[in-house]
Amino acid sequence: MEKKLILKSDILSALKKVGVRPGQVIMVHTSLGSIGYVCGGAQTMIEALIEAVGKDGTIMMPTQSWKNLDPETGVHWDVGKESWQAIRDNWPAYDRNITPTNTMGAVAEMFRQWKGAIRSDHPARSVAAYGKYAQYLTQEHDLSNIFGDGSPVGKLYELDAYVLLIGVGYDKNTSLHLADARAEYPGKHLCTEHSAVSENGKRVWKAYDTLYVDGEDFEQIGSAFEEAHDVKKAALGDASLRLMKQRELVDFAVSWIEKNRTTAAQ
Repeated sequence: MEKKLILKSDILSALKKVGVRPGQVIMVHTSLGSIGYVCGGAQTMIEALIEAVGKDGTIMMPTQSWKNLDPETGVHWDVGKESWQAIRDNWPAYDRNITPTNTMGAVAEMFRQWKGAIRSDHPARSVAAYGKYAQYLTQEHDLSNIFGDGSPVGKLYELDAYVLLIGVGYDKNTSLHLADARAEYPGKHLCTEHSAVSENGKRVWKAYDTLYVDGEDFEQIGSAFEEAHDVKKAALGDASLRLMKQRELVDFAVSWIEKNRTTAAQ
């Protein structure tokens, strides 16, 4: 079946309809393939987003490279356990200019390389940003503070930013991890992760403690949030756009988590 042709003008129209305005700070999660045939692909989408927020706005996207984690976590499922140590010994150190994204989509993969975009230094959970607050959002992305206050998503909260979902669900909504970090619930605990990083010019397999999260209830949180709040929506080809204030989402999610996560995860 032929897909509907989507032009940049169509994207700009949908962004305006959903409430995107000049000067906004927006965390964008997008699935290009869910939209249809976008003329110009990822480049067109990025150009439209940057144009929509203007010179005083900021766009941020997740650019995670979670393959740079220990095989024991399951991220290297296509090799046997006998290969795990070799991966630990040989996986390339994270380089924000080179390391590709993992399953973040074509838009995020191009965005991390966009002229003027800045990528954070977290070896597995990086973000990239472009615009007025790009430097502030991406600097000092601490190994152990992936999604909490002071992290890029925590700084979005400080800036009263927005979250834009384009053809994806709440399971991709990284800002919900800030709620994870803030909420108190049974079973909340730290875990030790490992990534290949560069220290003093040498590759190191680095251990660091961080909050354990899995996001398995994020879609439930999203459904409940939309019942309680006015989430602006617009259609773009075969996809739906949803724009929300990040503070409203995070505050709601903290309350929801503390009320509903009553049993510790097994």
